[in-house]
Amino acid sequence: MQTILGINGSTGQEIAKNLSAKGIKVRGVSRREFLGNWEHIKADVLDFESLKKATEGSDVVYCCVGLEYNIKVWRRDWPIVIENIIAACLATNAKLVFVDNVYMYGQVQGNMTEQTPMLPTSEKGKVRKIVAEKLLDAFKNRGLKGCIARSADFYGPDCPNSMFTETVIKNVLKGKTMQWLGRLEKKHAFTFVPDIGRAAVNLGLNDAANGQVWHLPTANARKGQDFINIIANEANAKPKVTVLRGFLLNILQLFIPVLKEFKEMMYQFDEDYLFSSEKYKNAFSDKPTTYETGLKQTLDWYKKNQ
Repeated sequence: MQTILGINGSTGQEIAKNLSAKGIKVRGVSRREFLGNWEHIKADVLDFESLKKATEGSDVVYCCVGLEYNIKVWRRDWPIVIENIIAACLATNAKLVFVDNVYMYGQVQGNMTEQTPMLPTSEKGKVRKIVAEKLLDAFKNRGLKGCIARSADFYGPDCPNSMFTETVIKNVLKGKTMQWLGRLEKKHAFTFVPDIGRAAVNLGLNDAANGQVWHLPTANARKGQDFINIIANEANAKPKVTVLRGFLLNILQLFIPVLKEFKEMMYQFDEDYLFSSEKYKNAFSDKPTTYETGLKQTLDWYKKNQ
């Protein structure tokens, strides 16, 4: 049996889908009831005892937990959350696959790889560095089994928390002008959520992955304008786009509060954001979904479900 913390998120559901396809029993965990093709337990990752109970009997625990996108919440809660998860997995002898982002790297010249030093340039990145360091120390010195699985910014069907979904996909399907964060001429990599689910399970089932950082399969970065053109072509729309930078972004923050929190991450869109997953692809012979295929599937899902 394998357990998913944060079953209510898009990544958690993709992991569950892949585990079920392999005939593996799934337990889903979230603070509120979230029913599906899994056993569900309500637990709070800030409460060690409820978390320990939720992970008992698990061979592998996948952490897909997302906290409110607020630096005060991150500073307050992430250190507690990660200590609780580590302690729970140690107490129940479960392997941990921690699904991570790339904030801790900071602004990088060239490809982000598993060997890229953690030099965060944002406050949220500093918090994610603390989390990563605690995990790596637990793998090395505390006997924790598991690995860190990092993705680039994500997109895909049923991804309401993806900025890409909110500013590009939903707008084009409503006949509105698409919006792009940052500079259209800069390259950006995005990871397709179904690829995250498949790859996380591969790491969870392979003990040779333990103790390491893995970049999940991600297609090579493309220019912002390339994404706009692909989406416009698939949606039979004109590639109309408004660039969200500077003054316009400051105005939008008055109406969309989360953009205030996102402003410190704009370096990821104003410069090239290059993400290498060669290590994973070579180890598992598993290629990422192309943007043409992934964006078509994403648009098709939102056409049916918007």
